[in-house]
Amino acid sequence: MAPETTQQAPRGAPTLPARALLPFILPAVVVGVAASLLFIGVSTAAEQLQHVLWGPLPEALGVGRYSVLWMFSMLVATGIAVGLVVWKVPGHAGPDPATLGLNAPVLPPVVLPGLVLATALMLAGGPSLGPENPIIAVNVALAAWLGGRLLPRTPGALWPVLAEAATIGALFGTPVAAALVISESLAGRPMRGRLWDNLFAPLTAGACGAITTTLMAHPSFDLGLPPMGHPDGKDLLAGLVIASAAAVLGMCAVYAFPHVHAVFRRLRHPMLMLPAGGVVLGALGALGGHLTLFKGLSEVGELSRDPDGWTAGQFATMSVVKLAALLVAASCGFRGGRIFPSVFVGTALGLCAHALVPAVHPSLAVATGVLGILLAITRQGWVSLFTAAVLVASPSIIALLCIASLPAWLLVTGRPQMQLREDGTPLR
Repeated sequence: MAPETTQQAPRGAPTLPARALLPFILPAVVVGVAASLLFIGVSTAAEQLQHVLWGPLPEALGVGRYSVLWMFSMLVATGIAVGLVVWKVPGHAGPDPATLGLNAPVLPPVVLPGLVLATALMLAGGPSLGPENPIIAVNVALAAWLGGRLLPRTPGALWPVLAEAATIGALFGTPVAAALVISESLAGRPMRGRLWDNLFAPLTAGACGAITTTLMAHPSFDLGLPPMGHPDGKDLLAGLVIASAAAVLGMCAVYAFPHVHAVFRRLRHPMLMLPAGGVVLGALGALGGHLTLFKGLSEVGELSRDPDGWTAGQFATMSVVKLAALLVAASCGFRGGRIFPSVFVGTALGLCAHALVPAVHPSLAVATGVLGILLAITRQGWVSLFTAAVLVASPSIIALLCIASLPAWLLVTGRPQMQLREDGTPLR
């Protein structure tokens, strides 16, 4: 017979029956596929435009595609083009991007065409932002608007969750990232049923978004760095130091964010703010080189193919310039997210550590550098760990990442975030 204390222990939340979950499968599948297709469509259009703007066009004009003149001209022109969209297109491409995170509000449909256009122009033109925030916002708005009309009996709060999970799955090519983000957002909220009951529909949407992207675009985050063997004490110490240093570097940008944002807000008009941002980004591009342009994913691959091809000083310069470019682009009004450029910053910082101390394994250096910078910039613990882990094909590194995240998290938690309220004050 069980002890009395065991008999009186509180029971967990009851598991929902299968019939309560089955009606959500079809909406989740549709949202997952549609979210991935929109992401692929915007990304493909931006890549084609980027190929023209940074290839045949400068060659036809007799200008080097990555010359200082062309980088400066293109970034200023991108600021003017996006400024025109924000100024003239109905909906003004949505609210101030500095006030938005991964959890997007449901925007009115009139905003979406301008937001998509501004995002594609930004991705093609070179500012240091990724597609994640605006693509999530567009998918959330479309899912809520269409879902509420086609299936009015489905709970309205479900559509944004499905769209967010589907887009994150599509962005990373795996539903694991979506499950981690959704489970983190559910923490502390009252739930009906078990955690996995509440994750069932979002995970379905994330899986469908991921498999659609995988089948059509074949994404890969593995940087191809040499795998790491059995870790030892020196590896643990290196991981702790690099992750903490990356978190401190990221917090420098976080603390500067409201002040840089306020400087651009004083210009008051998008046709002043965005071109001015383009001028600063052009100067930063001239300083850091063409690898510090764009969202940074392809450029990270170029760094990792030759981790010994640059000096420690060059890696340090690229990491600081890229972080400054991320700060400026996010402050002046360009529509975009901060995860992908942060990955570049962390990678360059990790390779800088490897160049300074060759005994530090490059896979460990890159993974812990990315972990620290993402913890500071996103405050998404699971996403930071997941992204750092998938960049390197070394299962033995996961335990080191978990340990390295602890001091880095202590450095960032409770402090301002890289997201502002409408009045310009930072979130905490």
